[in-house]
Amino acid sequence: MTESSAAALPRTDAGPQAPSPALGVLRRVFGYDAFRGEQEPIIEHVIAGGDAVVLMPTGAGKSLCFQIPALVRRGTGVVVSPLIALMQDQADALRALGVRAGFLNSTLDPDERRVVEAQLLAGELDLLYLAPERLRSEQTLRLLAQTEIALFAIDEAHCVSQWGHDFRPDYLTLSVLGERWPGVPRIALTATATAATHEEITHRLGLEQAKHFVASFDRPNITYRIVPKAEGKKQLLGFIREEHPGDAGIVYCLSRAGTEKTAEFLTTNGVEAVPYHAGLDAGMRAAHQSRFLREDGLVVVATIAFGMGIDKPDVRFVAHLDLPKSVEGYYQETGRAGRDGLPSTAWMAYGLADVVQQRKLVQSGEGDEAFRRRAAAHLDAMLALCETAGCRRTRLLRYFGQELAAERCGNCDTCLIPPETWDGTVAAQKALSTVVRLQRERGQKFGAGQITDILLGRKTAKVEQFAHDELSVFGVGADLTESEWRAALRQLLALGVLAVEGEYGTLVLTEASGPVLRGEREILLRKDPTPPKRSRTATAKSAAKAPVDLPPEAQPLFDALRAWRTGQAREQGIAPYMVFHDATLREFAVRRPATLGELGSISGVGEKKLATYGEGLLEVISSADSA
Repeated sequence: MTESSAAALPRTDAGPQAPSPALGVLRRVFGYDAFRGEQEPIIEHVIAGGDAVVLMPTGAGKSLCFQIPALVRRGTGVVVSPLIALMQDQADALRALGVRAGFLNSTLDPDERRVVEAQLLAGELDLLYLAPERLRSEQTLRLLAQTEIALFAIDEAHCVSQWGHDFRPDYLTLSVLGERWPGVPRIALTATATAATHEEITHRLGLEQAKHFVASFDRPNITYRIVPKAEGKKQLLGFIREEHPGDAGIVYCLSRAGTEKTAEFLTTNGVEAVPYHAGLDAGMRAAHQSRFLREDGLVVVATIAFGMGIDKPDVRFVAHLDLPKSVEGYYQETGRAGRDGLPSTAWMAYGLADVVQQRKLVQSGEGDEAFRRRAAAHLDAMLALCETAGCRRTRLLRYFGQELAAERCGNCDTCLIPPETWDGTVAAQKALSTVVRLQRERGQKFGAGQITDILLGRKTAKVEQFAHDELSVFGVGADLTESEWRAALRQLLALGVLAVEGEYGTLVLTEASGPVLRGEREILLRKDPTPPKRSRTATAKSAAKAPVDLPPEAQPLFDALRAWRTGQAREQGIAPYMVFHDATLREFAVRRPATLGELGSISGVGEKKLATYGEGLLEVISSADSA
């Protein structure tokens, strides 16, 4: 840690058993006794002056990998982050730990900017957060040239990938850091990268000589579930009421209108929710984001414009009402759940219309043919994840080039209730034959709804209008229900045996259709599971459930501690998790510490927090015990 920080965060006396500087900072500042996973080798490598590329899942402690080296090395750690709206919260969270943190971005007025610049030049900042576009300014580069820099951290490094789901053009200029400051270590970090994106990060940031650290992308505390979409908003409401009442969560929708309608629907039905999308004015977006960070139990319904860098640890669920465009996007979005390591859910409602819509978007999307091919490949991988009859976690990790130790994870829907599969070859031939008959005999193309009506033998107005009841295939699919045909068509689209064409999403044959029609290729389909019926009693019980694994006798104290935390946060104008995470409050509630020494031994309680909150905590615990 820099000497100028010593007053805020006193050093421990060196001795024969003294911990390493990094471990000392971990204990003293952050209140943890040991590093997790790859943290220690990464931190020691950067402290020693080495460059690093770090791929580590959300919730695994990436931030410590640059925060601790910045505190141990001389000078100021400069963090490049695309998250302008969150820099204030990131700096506040560090200040709550006694770390001198600041930020420079377009939200500061000239006087505020001058104060931060003066602090930087005086060596009074341990960490400075910068937006990437500021590094295109010679003024910023000159400012940094006058500063002793401990390291450069490039957070959300996947933003440099032009093929990625979150490309930011300003990231392409960040190779300037290595060119101008060749002796300053750089660490690029991301939670989302395939092998191709990893290679692109390395090349574009000039980190070919860096040491690479790739942790497991597995998030074992997250349960992955994908359900057949019927009435999406109603299904979402049922999921929240039955499994996550009163919990904070994020719901992703594809359109701005969808976010607003869904937020209104949830609020009308007793689940407090706010929308977030790029079409809202900046003030409203900031207010909704601030509420989400600072209030317990709020649901944000958002487009993908929301979430990256959100450090809220107690998001208990992430739900998707529309199909994500890529596995990378899905993984990053679901990774915002359960950052504190406690059980959380990634839930998605997915149906035929999602496949049709996304196929149309790929075809009509901007960019050249190569871009559309890449987008189609991303979508194919996402569809394969949705349609798999095997373990979802296994398929998810394989996409990123990793393997589970076991064949099945035991914590996804297909592991908990393995789906049935059936020989869908004949059904596929019937569907394909219907498309063939319409095209060859009538010169017509129709969408999935009309194909289904023909197969079921329904004499709808549209069927009679086009005399489709005279086709030889009319009624050949009456052995299946409408929902079974919709599931079959969805899977045939996912397999590429059918394709979507044009503005109206009509179904057409592909090169893969011929072998199926000729009986040369077998089609295996999965049966959509029937959701279990929940009794009112079960629902009422789940709505009043205690936090997972919290003993009943600890519940009253946990509730009292959360109320105390809310008051402290409101007083200081910060988010409750910046006071203490839920996981730490749970430890207080279970262990019931009676002295400052016992409090300080609990994970997540550093010196600054012990000094700030210790006496108040002991009072809350003592009052609960004497009640």
